[in-house]
Amino acid sequence: MARRHETVSFLSDYGTADEFVGVVKSVVRSIAPQALVIDVTHELPPHDIRAGSLALARSVQYLAPGVVLAVVDPGVGTGRRAVAVEVGDGGEAVFVGPDNGLLAGAVAMTGGATRAVELTNREYHLEAPGPTFAGRDVFGPVAAHLCNGVELADLGQAVDPLGLMPGILPLSRDEAGGVAAEVLWVDRYGNAQLNVDPADIAPWGDRVVIRWGGQERIAKRAVTYGDIGPGEVALVVDSYGLVSIAADRGSAAEQLKLQPATAVRLEPPDR
Repeated sequence: MARRHETVSFLSDYGTADEFVGVVKSVVRSIAPQALVIDVTHELPPHDIRAGSLALARSVQYLAPGVVLAVVDPGVGTGRRAVAVEVGDGGEAVFVGPDNGLLAGAVAMTGGATRAVELTNREYHLEAPGPTFAGRDVFGPVAAHLCNGVELADLGQAVDPLGLMPGILPLSRDEAGGVAAEVLWVDRYGNAQLNVDPADIAPWGDRVVIRWGGQERIAKRAVTYGDIGPGEVALVVDSYGLVSIAADRGSAAEQLKLQPATAVRLEPPDR
């Protein structure tokens, strides 16, 4: 028998106002009562594959070994593939979800896929009254069966991992003396994470020019939010090691009207 997994880490855009999350978790428990389901987040913007992919990539290095159940699935019920993707030595983790780019970044960050299957074996699904709730009828049951030690190959037809849908993780670039970047994510505190490594701006000193949407602001470099003065915005290295635009006890994103995918340019002040 294949490896039995103890933990299911569950991420989705289902929200918590409806019953969707509770139903999926109950389906998992009914099949694998010993499995612990950890809620990573269910408050991703609806249908936002990019946001889901980035959230999964940010969190994956901290998730317990086991099954990662990820559902942001605007193509549910269409021809998009449902997949399970194994990573790590001996199948340390398996990602279960739609093949729409959602899983790609996290799979890459965990060393790449060792095996993958399309979830074509209906023996491990629930009977579906309709095709629009794959989290309940396909992905959740498959995650539970993996926790019970079902072999990956039994879940469906093998697919070439190189043929899985790639993710879209934007990269910053050096451009005419500055760094062309974009906002990856705005957290609940209003910090705007950029796709910028701190080393890219390290030689510039303690002040950096931020340009976006025809506007300009000078930001200081700060170590903590408490180092930022009233009315200031600053560049802080966040908990994931990337540069974020931040304010102390306020929303930098709201002040500057930033949102995910906003183009931002950083420059040294004496350019």
